Amino acid sequence: CGRVCAVSGGFTQVLAPLAEAWGVHAYCANELEVRDGHLTGRVLGDVVDRAAKAAMLRAWAEDAGLTPEQAVGVGDGANDIDLLEAAGCGVALCAKPILREHADVVVDVPSFTPLRWLLGL
Repeated sequence: CGRVCAVSGGFTQVLAPLAEAWGVHAYCANELEVRDGHLTGRVLGDVVDRAAKAAMLRAWAEDAGLTPEQAVGVGDGANDIDLLEAAGCGVALCAKPILREHADVVVDVPSFTPLRWLLGL
């Protein structure tokens, strides 16, 4: 269906501008609390962890009328294992060795260009 969604254990303050610039359809990350223009050190809402990443893939797939097996998951670290296992195709992008063991495809080029080619985007 050509949707690109991004889930990150990072922060919305970093992911949001990238997602908007790249035309990402939906994204989810940890939101840092900002009070009076300053970071408080707290995270708002639930922490986006390993399980949450897989849950988001399932939810976005369902929203698109797909099964998780029809989705591609891309990650680089141990907190992406559940995401890759939930997806029909798991891609390890410049990933740690532990994630490579769970991947269907390993890409060692520090660029999204090979992924765009792989996915036909």
